[in-house]
Amino acid sequence: MGNRWPSFRASALSSVPVDAIVDRRRPFSGRPCTRPHPTRSDFPAGNRRRAAPGPFRLVRLAGITAAAFVACGFTFSNVYRSPRNSEREVRKSTTLIILHTTEAPAKSALSKLSERGEIHYVVDTDGRVYRIIDHRRVAFHCGRSMWDGRTRVDDFSVGIEVVGYHNKPITTKQTINLAALIGEIQSIYKIPDERVIPHSMVAYGAPNRFHKRSHRGRKRCGMQFATWALRQKLNLQTQPRFDPDVRAKRLINADPYLAQVLYGSAQEQDKALAKYKTEESTVIGPGRTAWDIARDAYNSQSTLYVFPDGSKRAGNTIESWTRIPAGTTVLLDDALGDDGAVESFKIIGTDGKTAADLAGEETGLETTYYIYPAGGSFSGAELSAKAIATLPLGTKVLVGYKRAGPITSGTLVYEICGSKWKAADTYFLYSHGLLKPGDEMDEGKIPVDAYLFYKN
Repeated sequence: MGNRWPSFRASALSSVPVDAIVDRRRPFSGRPCTRPHPTRSDFPAGNRRRAAPGPFRLVRLAGITAAAFVACGFTFSNVYRSPRNSEREVRKSTTLIILHTTEAPAKSALSKLSERGEIHYVVDTDGRVYRIIDHRRVAFHCGRSMWDGRTRVDDFSVGIEVVGYHNKPITTKQTINLAALIGEIQSIYKIPDERVIPHSMVAYGAPNRFHKRSHRGRKRCGMQFATWALRQKLNLQTQPRFDPDVRAKRLINADPYLAQVLYGSAQEQDKALAKYKTEESTVIGPGRTAWDIARDAYNSQSTLYVFPDGSKRAGNTIESWTRIPAGTTVLLDDALGDDGAVESFKIIGTDGKTAADLAGEETGLETTYYIYPAGGSFSGAELSAKAIATLPLGTKVLVGYKRAGPITSGTLVYEICGSKWKAADTYFLYSHGLLKPGDEMDEGKIPVDAYLFYKN
């Protein structure tokens, strides 16, 4: 029958600077086979005429859709296959594998990841592998992201979620099957070991009250996959030695401890990891702010602050972040998982008093947009410093976005930003000022003259 596993080869990889990679090779006899039999949707889309299936064929196809495959020692299941799969475009190139930790239990994580189409594969604690989105297609797993100057990492990467937490070890069965799965994806796309990296290496955050510039450190997700010890077990012999975007000053380093975990020596990694494993890792104190604990969820309604006197407040009700007393415990919502709450626009007068409170030093950039209460939008580059400083209350602020429009009757939004047009953090601005998220839009009812805002 020939090779039943389709070959989807990526375009040639760009060269990697020699000093950007650490190579610690050890004898290795070869990666284990990981190829499960593909379902029909693994093959390139297109109309194909074929004979009507017989009874046995129908039974077999039903089994393929719902049951798990067992191949070369691990299970490969379609039980949580995402309903978003068919609407996602095929990537033009694949040069990275991104490793995540769910930061939530398996049941809640799998349901969310499947519904939103946020990952390609999930490796459960028992080693079972679930396919969520076909490996060829775009999955929304990285959010705001950048690697070596290139943003929107979803567009050129395969994502794998491992059920677990950034500061806890994964199981032996997970390690074995994750290594096998990584090896298979590497063989398909010719991805070298140093391009298999954790989410925390590519995620970055927009300016906030704690950091005035876009910064690395938005996520600790998957940080353990940068440790020498675990990478050896995953048969990964090389890894990046530094953050190319921090080195090029595109981003600032907001978390030196995390940077040590990601790029330090084995000894430096162990020392930095201790910071995240102590009982006090969720308690505000010297050198540990609300952002250090909760990251971008620090001011979320779902983040709860328990003060030393026993009183409690939600993150969205706190105004003075410098006055939170030491000893305050921060409780995060595990149900939100790795990606947390959907990143939304900020409002002057609600989330901060001025544009500088919300966009920091990036108020005047062409990727920062201001949407006036009565309608109309301007980038920071289109406004004077005085105009930005005197923006009216109620002005909405988007940082790190691109704008397209006005939309005409012949505009195909899919051609502007792919399936991202339907994402919850993509926005459509109506002529009368309504700002509506993409996941609430009907493609056939997008109004003429609307503008589209999507993450850069």
